[in-house]
Amino acid sequence: MGIDLVGKIGSMALIRREEMDMDYNIFARLGRELRPGMVWISSGATEIGRLDFLRRTGRELSGDLEDVKTDYSAQGQAILMENYRRFLAPEYSLRQLLVEHTHFNHPETADFIRRFLERCPEQNAVPIINYNDPVSFEENRKMELSLLRQNHRDVVECVDNDETASVVARLVHAKTLLILTSADGIYRDPADPSTIVRELSAKEPAALEAAVRELQKSCVGASRQGAGGAFAKLNYILPCALSGTHVVIGSPRFHLRELLEGSVPATHIYLS
Repeated sequence: MGIDLVGKIGSMALIRREEMDMDYNIFARLGRELRPGMVWISSGATEIGRLDFLRRTGRELSGDLEDVKTDYSAQGQAILMENYRRFLAPEYSLRQLLVEHTHFNHPETADFIRRFLERCPEQNAVPIINYNDPVSFEENRKMELSLLRQNHRDVVECVDNDETASVVARLVHAKTLLILTSADGIYRDPADPSTIVRELSAKEPAALEAAVRELQKSCVGASRQGAGGAFAKLNYILPCALSGTHVVIGSPRFHLRELLEGSVPATHIYLS
């Protein structure tokens, strides 16, 4: 039994901004649909930790931004997993995997992760992956990446969970990569949702890459500070699409089944 789907959901898709709280409807919908054979990459620990701290104390943390991020993410990670467990079908095991960029830049650890993920479907388990923010110190990360680039042509940074999802999808040769975000897909005009690109396909990898690069010219802005937006998403997913994985970028307000079937608005990118 292989990996049918690697999915990723962004922080802002798990949050109700107006109420300053988590969107429990999203967790409930995902819990009903996640199953063995899927690998789920979930952002949200830092933002959920921030909201939880604010609700409990009535104030934001102050101080060094790296320290604040560490403290929020450590607080939010447990809450994130608690809600996935709450809504996941009781007959399925839930497994957490916290990763760092170094894990994917060394063949031995990358293979260890691959074997772990491929065992999960056989054991009726659903793995939830997130970047290990509480132990990620920016200056150390930059130094490690610099050293890796001296010996590797391609280096995984995992600065965004879109990249992490793409790397994992290639690692396990997933049939589909699903990126859930706050928008319905990729728009040719970011200010006009009616310009959503429903399908981007080509028979040859070079032609598909050219089409993606052309679409990137329309991509500006991001959902939050520090995010790369649609331009970065397309950068991250391109290697997956070129290797034969069907990529879907869509909104978590729809069911996974609807997004994968193409019955609701979303952007599908693939080799035809």
